[in-house]
Amino acid sequence: MAAWLVVTAHLKDREAFMSCGYAQAAADALINYGGTYVVRAPGGTVLEGEGKDGGSVVVSEWPDRAAALAFWNSPEYTSAKVLREGLADISVTLVGA
Repeated sequence: MAAWLVVTAHLKDREAFMSCGYAQAAADALINYGGTYVVRAPGGTVLEGEGKDGGSVVVSEWPDRAAALAFWNSPEYTSAKVLREGLADISVTLVGA
């Protein structure tokens, strides 16, 4: 069964975030581990709950939960996450079996 990673990011400095190399490194790892992007868009609006408007939302689809976790825990993605440290407040949710 498919699984999805749902990421909401509130960027502290959009220019710094976009130029830090994270987006390309994350995309390369995502492709290498079998994921595909479903949505990549700024300006999310929270309709209910504790969220905060304006976040960028990224949804990636995976063959299953194990594939998503293999990507998330991979050395490639672990290295990519370091590139964005301090540049955004990030929330990530894994959905699916």
